[in-house]
Amino acid sequence: MSVEEHFNVAVKVIQQLPQKGPYQPNKETQLMFYSLYKQATKGRCPERQPPFWDLIGRTKWNAWNRLADMPKEEAMQRYVDALEKILLNNGSELVPSFVKCDIAVNRDSIQARQR
Repeated sequence: MSVEEHFNVAVKVIQQLPQKGPYQPNKETQLMFYSLYKQATKGRCPERQPPFWDLIGRTKWNAWNRLADMPKEEAMQRYVDALEKILLNNGSELVPSFVKCDIAVNRDSIQARQR
């Protein structure tokens, strides 16, 4: 599987996490996934910084803009790696059944790299 294919599976997993499920990512983790997703799909942040009173927009903009010239492929890989780390720490019950096969392949490769 290519990095982009792994990324697309990881995005599906994140999007399918139940809002009231067993894993509740904190705001920092949500922001990390947001910024990596934007970098992976859009590249460098082309937008102007939101005004100071738009706290949420400004926080998102800052997180994305901080990634600057990170290549899309690197952002995709970091997104996948972050999800795999969460899965290793929280168990596979977080994963929708339609992606368990793809994630199992990734998890095995990560465990092999950690040895």
